[in-house]
Amino acid sequence: MFSVIFPGQGSQIVGMGKDLHSKYNIIKKLFKEADEILGFSISNIILEGPKEKLDLTENTQPAIFLLGYSLFNLLKKENFIDLNKAKFFAGHSLGEYTALASAEVLSFSETLKILKVRGNAMQNSVPKGEGGMVAVLGSDIKKIEDIINNNSKLYECFIANDNSDGQIVVSGKTNDLDKFILDLKKNSIKNIKLPVSAPFHCKLMRKATEVMKIEIEKLNIQEPKNILISNVTGKKIENSSEIKDLLIKQIESRVRWRESVKYMIDNGVNNFVEIGPGKVLSGLIKRIDRNVKVSAINNEEDISVVKIND
Repeated sequence: MFSVIFPGQGSQIVGMGKDLHSKYNIIKKLFKEADEILGFSISNIILEGPKEKLDLTENTQPAIFLLGYSLFNLLKKENFIDLNKAKFFAGHSLGEYTALASAEVLSFSETLKILKVRGNAMQNSVPKGEGGMVAVLGSDIKKIEDIINNNSKLYECFIANDNSDGQIVVSGKTNDLDKFILDLKKNSIKNIKLPVSAPFHCKLMRKATEVMKIEIEKLNIQEPKNILISNVTGKKIENSSEIKDLLIKQIESRVRWRESVKYMIDNGVNNFVEIGPGKVLSGLIKRIDRNVKVSAINNEEDISVVKIND
């Protein structure tokens, strides 16, 4: 039994999908439609760069979605994989929107437009340079929660991503993160400051939530064709009426990726297919459970070798 998963921000690279774009008309068609919907050439930014432009959050989010959604539709159209047999659809942060569009909850056009707004709102929620994120490596979540809670009078930090056993991402204001890093060093805990310009998935994103609440309420939500997993709860979405509220909460909420993966495994999944740029989620899943199979699809070679058990 398999699940389809979609990556989030950070997996982008200039030229992603270039080989598929040159070979398959469905990829070209969707890229062209995206340019028309957005009113500028997102396809040129994806295929040619420059990197600085692709890495702007307002461009990164629609770009990663566009490639993931295009790959998904290529796999379906060419019958490379019967994706309708997937037990669950899930995505990491931004990837949840790719999952929603692939499950036909959101239209292609609506998803592109709202991700452009989302990227811009998240980028501008905190002045550039005043917030950031730190990846904490080789520690468990309880220990990191204790460090943050025990020092709450000295600094304010938030667990933004519970990615896997041994990989947690913490958000906060720059000065607070510096103090948090000193405490990590005292406890001999490895950490890496991430190259992001804002503290995503915490209450510092409040301005983005206010913007997105208005836009999300306008979305035309359809009944999902597949069972979806929510980042906010780490469990399946029981009713489509929950989707708008969960998307609003997602902006400030912890991404419960480890819990999401464990939920899918506990419900019979032993195979994950990552669709989109990079192999980040595949690596995280292997950290969570080495016994499951993972396949990442983002180029022609990946398509030719992938094998799925129902």
